[in-house]
Parts: sequence; C-alpha cells; structure tokens
Amino acid sequence: MNEGRTRPIILVAAVALLNEEGKVLLAKRPPGRPLAGLWEFPGGKVDPGEDPETALIRELMEELGIEIARADLVPLTFASHAYPEFHLLMPLYLCKRWEGDIAAQENQELLWVKPDELRLYDMPPADEPLKTSLPNLI
Repeated sequence: MNEGRTRPIILVAAVALLNEEGKVLLAKRPPGRPLAGLWEFPGGKVDPGEDPETALIRELMEELGIEIARADLVPLTFASHAYPEFHLLMPLYLCKRWEGDIAAQENQELLWVKPDELRLYDMPPADEPLKTSLPNLI
C-alpha cells in the first residue's frame, strides 16, 4: 500500500490522432527509453508553466513533423497511474485534422490501428485502461 506516500506528479499530454479511415496512430517507444518497445499515443511531457495543449502542439511537431491548431484538440479522457517513482497524469485529446504528412522524426515505429484493435498492442501501464475505453469514446 502506498497510501500517504508522496511522489512527484508528472503531467504528460497525449493525442489520439484519428485518420479518415477511423484509425488511431500509435508510436512505439524506441530502444534506450523507459518502457522501450511498448506502443503509446503520441505526445510528451508538459514543461513547467506550459499548458497541455501547447505541449502537445510542440511535441507533435518534434515527433511527427505535423502542425496542429489548438482548436482541433478536443479533450477526450485522461489516465492517472501511480508508478513507483512518480504519479503520471495524462490528458488524452482527440484530433482529426492536422497540417503536413506524418513522419517519424525520432526513429520511432508508427502504426495506424482500428480503435477496437488497441487491445492487441502492449502499452505502458498508464495507457492500459485507454485501450478498452477509447473505442467507445471516438
């Protein structure tokens, strides 16, 4: 039991990019990073003083080379998970429109997946509940 135990809260923003075929983009965490080899929704850490939408716009340009308008980020759901060293809080947005062609900028593998097939992919513990809830939300 970790009741009463304090640990830092890490805020990470992520997005379910939905293409015209109704598929969601997943990115595989590259070797050398924590949780390498697991699939995740694109996004990343929110810097101090930064709001989640700004962080997501920045991260998607860095990771995928695409531009997203703030108005196209729709709050969808969130994940909250206690890892041993920190507590992760992750708002997940839905986005159906972006500028540019999606291309891996950080040597990560990318894959478009039907929402009801998310359960077939190994994801970080914080993302696991999203695998079953996401198909019902989009």
